[in-house]
Amino acid sequence: MLQQNCVCRKPWELAFTAEPEELAGLRRIVRLHLMHWGLPDLVDCAQLCVSEMVSNVITHVGTGTPTELSLLMNGPFLRIEVQDPDLRALPTLLHAADDDESGRGMKLLDALAVRWGVQIKADRKVTWCELATGIDVPGGHVRSAAVDRAEGLLQLYGVGLDKLAAVALITDLLCWARAHGHDTDDLLENAETRFDREVTRR
Repeated sequence: MLQQNCVCRKPWELAFTAEPEELAGLRRIVRLHLMHWGLPDLVDCAQLCVSEMVSNVITHVGTGTPTELSLLMNGPFLRIEVQDPDLRALPTLLHAADDDESGRGMKLLDALAVRWGVQIKADRKVTWCELATGIDVPGGHVRSAAVDRAEGLLQLYGVGLDKLAAVALITDLLCWARAHGHDTDDLLENAETRFDREVTRR
């Protein structure tokens, strides 16, 4: 089934001061953006990557460093960038022993990301990593059997593939359920429980 451009994922950036207290807020805003972009399965990995890259700035460049976080799409990959003004303190992949208290951050990033690196610019360095999204086309969505079935149903139903069409279809299904003597509140509750179970399973 062909995907149409269904999600607008414009590059997003945020300037902040690298402080340990900022990490929780950064993780929250990354979660919000990825949920809005239709990439819920990447939330945990992306939050870890952001935490590690920003912690690297705090530890090796210094608390209070002006820093910038960017999220953008690079083809089928989610690209996360953290920029800071120090051109000398370059992130390095180290071999950390089990009892070492540091040195695991970039190793974790290396394990989570498809690829990562450091780009030196005239006035700053950009530490970046990319995560696979499972998206086939720009503006498309992550593939799953459930999504494909829903798209097929919407196409058979003769409406567009958008939020209003989904609402119309759900409304008609609720009308059908009521006409056949089913409790619509119970039906919605069961559907939500099943949806939560499917999302958790992935």
